[in-house]
Amino acid sequence: MIEPEQLNIFLHAAETLNFSTTAKQLHVSQPTVSKSILDLERKLKVTLFERSSGRIRLTDAGKTLQPWARKLIHQLHNLEDMMASLQTEVTGTLNIACSTTAGKYILPQLAARFRYRYPGIHVSILGCMPELVVHNLLEGEADLGVVSYEVANPGLECQEFFNDLITLIVPANHPWAFRHLVEPAELLTEPIIIREPTSGTRRVMLEELAKHDISLEALNIFLELGNAEAIVRTVASGYGISFVSTLATACPLERGNVVEISVSGMELRRTIYMARKALSASHRPQEAFWSFVHDPANLDLLRLAEST
Repeated sequence: MIEPEQLNIFLHAAETLNFSTTAKQLHVSQPTVSKSILDLERKLKVTLFERSSGRIRLTDAGKTLQPWARKLIHQLHNLEDMMASLQTEVTGTLNIACSTTAGKYILPQLAARFRYRYPGIHVSILGCMPELVVHNLLEGEADLGVVSYEVANPGLECQEFFNDLITLIVPANHPWAFRHLVEPAELLTEPIIIREPTSGTRRVMLEELAKHDISLEALNIFLELGNAEAIVRTVASGYGISFVSTLATACPLERGNVVEISVSGMELRRTIYMARKALSASHRPQEAFWSFVHDPANLDLLRLAEST
């Protein structure tokens, strides 16, 4: 039978590609590392590392084993966490993958409150691209995911997290800064900074513009940026206008660097969702956070985007 420690040693060796370095990281001898790898290869009846002139590299079998070993170790940790949490308080680790700007503003504060209630749970928030959230959840690399769309995957379940408002911002010295409302057609005359294609903000913006027969090609795109904070700073410096989450504009607005403008006939609102793997083994830290999200005590945070 394969021992968890053998998989752990294999994973470290696969990362370092050096048995001596692996031994130092794990505080064991190099012969111990070599013997563990050799025993694992014998059990699996494959060669995991090619050894040549003092150097090693993963074989195809080793590359195949790597993600499986990582997943098995992760599941083992979850099992240990669950068993420990059954003794007294809820304990363990909770990894949350977050792909939205709005989530990055609210999620850390929510996690901080969660830690006060459950001090035995270690929370990690992992920033990632939207397309990686589903992968991380299905592969067990994340326990929860925050996305700007309702995930249509039979292996996952979703719940609404909060509503995010998107606003048009212009530089403080822009001619529109003294107006409360502009027409959609006026957007065509201005250099505009937009988010990357996978962004939920961009999707909502284009959906609303399409209602006014305005396509992406019709816009005067000045820049495409993958970060809301970078967009706000660029607009504040006088380089165009943009649509961003109201959460991202709060500090610059307080300093008077940008101004929010309403666009006639456009309601820029999106729902942020939280997802988790359906029918997965019980994981009390995940279950605790899933329920904690909509605790009445957290309504002020969940409504933050609408009141900014």
